[in-house]
Amino acid sequence: MAGDLRSVWSTTSTYDLHKRLINQYILCRPGATTQLKRDTSRDRRDIDVIRENHRFLWDENEGSLSWEAKLARKYYDKLFKEYAICDLTHFKSNVVAMRWRVEKEVVSGKGQFSCGEKHCSNSEDLRTWEVNFGYLEKGEKKNALVKIRLCEECSVKLNSTKKHREVTKSKKNTKQTKKRNISTDQEVSVGETKKIKTEKVDEVINEDARTVNDDEERAAWRGVGELPEEKSREEEFNDYLQDLFL
Repeated sequence: MAGDLRSVWSTTSTYDLHKRLINQYILCRPGATTQLKRDTSRDRRDIDVIRENHRFLWDENEGSLSWEAKLARKYYDKLFKEYAICDLTHFKSNVVAMRWRVEKEVVSGKGQFSCGEKHCSNSEDLRTWEVNFGYLEKGEKKNALVKIRLCEECSVKLNSTKKHREVTKSKKNTKQTKKRNISTDQEVSVGETKKIKTEKVDEVINEDARTVNDDEERAAWRGVGELPEEKSREEEFNDYLQDLFL
């Protein structure tokens, strides 16, 4: 029997021998096929790696990073961090979740031209708030100043347990803007006045030039067409004698 098996194995290709052994294993051990499945417990997708290595804020001068951290940093660099998106579901417990906006939200205006609360789409009476966002990251407490734009109702929820600072255009900047506008108008008026004066001077110069040219032209044409006066015989004789004695 053993000799027959050896002769069969020696004449069978490796792949066929593999299939034969697997089939024999399945027939002899019912239910053992579960052991042939690949272990997928350690499989990770890109999004899983990003979630594991995600940071709300990254240090620009970060040193050497693992490829997992580099992937998370690359995702972070694609986020838009001017305004944040928040979740006020548990605002009564003073728990607010925040994240940065993605490109799709920036294009649609979510968080800037409409309310930045995750479940709200109101775009009326928006107000900008600066929040000292405290969060726990890998067991370490961190803080970050974040700006969010909320409607009137969501603003009340945000400030229900703690009053946050509202970001508004300062009066000083408004006054400076008005001063700049006034000075610009004055500069324009002064420039226009100078331009008018310059144009008037140019007109006077042009008129003087035209007068001089007219006088020169008259002088040039004054002798044209006029015949010289005929000299008397005595005058001609005196001229002859004068030339003779020279």
